[in-house]
Amino acid sequence: MAIQQPSGTQTRVALTGARGGYGRTLLAQLRNVADMTPTVLVDPDGAGVESMLADLGISDATVVPDLAGIDWSAIDVLVEATGRVAAGVAYAEAAIAQGVHVVMVSKEVETVAGVTLAATAAAAGVRYLPGDGDQPANLIRLVTWIERVGLDIVALGKSGEYDLVFDPTAGTVTQVDETIPAPGMADLLALGDDLHATLAARADLVAPLKRRAAADHCEMTVVAQYTGYTADREDLHYPVVRTTELADVYAARADGGILDRPGSLDVFSMLRLPDEASFGGGVFVVVRTGDPETWSLLAGKGHVVSRDGRYACVFWPYHLMGVETPLTIAAAASGTATIPVPRQSSVLAGRTAEPLTAGAAFQVAGHHHEVAGIDPVLLSDDDAPAGTAPFYLLGGARLVRDVPAGHLLTFDDLTGVDEIGQRMFEEARAAGSRAAL
Repeated sequence: MAIQQPSGTQTRVALTGARGGYGRTLLAQLRNVADMTPTVLVDPDGAGVESMLADLGISDATVVPDLAGIDWSAIDVLVEATGRVAAGVAYAEAAIAQGVHVVMVSKEVETVAGVTLAATAAAAGVRYLPGDGDQPANLIRLVTWIERVGLDIVALGKSGEYDLVFDPTAGTVTQVDETIPAPGMADLLALGDDLHATLAARADLVAPLKRRAAADHCEMTVVAQYTGYTADREDLHYPVVRTTELADVYAARADGGILDRPGSLDVFSMLRLPDEASFGGGVFVVVRTGDPETWSLLAGKGHVVSRDGRYACVFWPYHLMGVETPLTIAAAASGTATIPVPRQSSVLAGRTAEPLTAGAAFQVAGHHHEVAGIDPVLLSDDDAPAGTAPFYLLGGARLVRDVPAGHLLTFDDLTGVDEIGQRMFEEARAAGSRAAL
């Protein structure tokens, strides 16, 4: 197999899921990157892609509906962004077999097959990287340099996709296009002396709003695979927090924070006023400070340090989707990426939110790729029993037996599971078990 090499000074890029929002942001940005050219765009909505290309002024890319139409000789790097496990695995496997590097944007694929795909790529001599611009890759990069400088990580994660914007004049909280009355939030804008009571009161006020999303759990699972960190609790804490409070909230419980497990992954809901900057769905790491004088100096420069001085938060308040992905494309083509080897150290599983009967069918649906009646849970490999089914293999599967609420779904509960995805997932878990011996 010949590894594809950039033609001249150009890196030739293929993009699957081209019609989606991520595809638009990447294609728009590639117009400004002189040494990269989109050559093949894959999407069943060919007319929609052609319309988007006309809008962007891109005229030299080939549009095909599916895998069969791809000319791999015209591609150096594949950016996989379908968000669908079976399709994403097929595209990635085909690319690797053709000597084409893979930038994986589909986090759903990563949680099921990413570990095995990465190993397959390494064996074939090609590169497989998570795509910059989405939170997993951004957080992995942030963790990598924080570990390199020797800081002790206590917590890491991201903000939820949508802020909670409190309007003191109206006494309301708005999340995207939903507004609820919450005049009591005015008295909760500071943590006060009882951090836990404040967080509980904030959560009660915004309880009518849906803040949890399967996509959040999915992204944190990808980070877990590349870093070895895992969640403090399977459903994540989701505290309602202002940026300046992150170092206080994500402290060890013994120091007044919310964490029982050091090195915990989590997601928070950003609370802000209308005239304050958003966290932008960005990423953060909370560390132990060590030297008080150093961090007193840094606190004086505006960095986020806890009130007791023991913890600090380093954060990147953005994730710019495809605008950032040319960084990963360049790293894939040049071989300059420095990223850990992923391992199935955590599992994104599904726990029933209600009793379900035999024959119930599951579909992955909606903007956040949810499964109706199933709560996503992030488990460490040790806490996930053998046979646990990954959340994103539930799509298209059916129950073979009745199950109660709170049941952790296993492969034995299901029929119609994608066989290739299951094989790759089980191979990754088995490899992880051997590595732990």
